[in-house]
Amino acid sequence: MSYRIGKSFTFDAAHYLPSLPPEHKCSRLHGHTYTVEVVLSAASLAPPGFVTDFGELGPLRHYLDATLDHQHLNRALDVEPTSENLARHIADWFQENVEPTIPARLEIVRVHESPTSWAEYLVPQP
Repeated sequence: MSYRIGKSFTFDAAHYLPSLPPEHKCSRLHGHTYTVEVVLSAASLAPPGFVTDFGELGPLRHYLDATLDHQHLNRALDVEPTSENLARHIADWFQENVEPTIPARLEIVRVHESPTSWAEYLVPQP
């Protein structure tokens, strides 16, 4: 792919990681202001010269707000809510619900749980 764009979104949520030992701080309920970054690519530009119009990513903003924002992620997700699993979950949702409607492909979903810590999921490309 020749062109890439990125867009960031934020939401607040709580979680805990029950598979960790009880003395680990992340085994207790705590919250984060998450930043989700998506990276999209295209081999050529759609008129007027976009990989995709950022406005076409609105369904992801709505999904994050309606499903994850101010939620207990252990209840909202079917997997343990690590940043890695959250990145994969968001990528899967995006590929099913947004990617078919836009002229770009999702490459990466990066989830920051703090300003200094992140995990990313690299979307397999056909």
